[in-house]
Amino acid sequence: MIRLTNQLKIEQLFSADRHYEQLSELLIRVVEDGASIGFLPPIKREDADKYWTQVIQPDTLLFVAKLNQQIVGSVQLQLCTKQNGNHRAEIAKLMTHPTYRRMGIGRMLMNKVEERAVEEDRSLIVLDTREGDPSNVLYASLGYVQAGKIPNYAKSSTGELHPTVFYYKLI
Repeated sequence: MIRLTNQLKIEQLFSADRHYEQLSELLIRVVEDGASIGFLPPIKREDADKYWTQVIQPDTLLFVAKLNQQIVGSVQLQLCTKQNGNHRAEIAKLMTHPTYRRMGIGRMLMNKVEERAVEEDRSLIVLDTREGDPSNVLYASLGYVQAGKIPNYAKSSTGELHPTVFYYKLI
């Protein structure tokens, strides 16, 4: 596994305006490669662009991984705003461009959102992912605990239904 830690920069985006092209390209490529992140291939470019216009909100923080100013990964930290849930956050849509997988990008993005969750005074992080995806190994290696599974949760492009696995981590 090649590590890019010295060359890679993780940063929070406060606006996606200047980044639609790169973000949309990332989304399209990871979905075409089989990622289960709420979209099915093929994604139209305008649908990807529209998605990114709605991501950044006061309760949704977007972090990207950049290599030579090119976005090669992203992740979202969704802060719960309910009174009884302001101690928790959810991680959503961890993406690494297929060309740059297995280089530590996903791990670096996860470490960054965990740091930010602590800064936001969150003590519980939750997430879910399709059973059997490589992300399950990453989450377990980062100390996430499997809380359970739901069968037939996510549909693939073939119409097959897959279970999703829910994880949590106390930080």
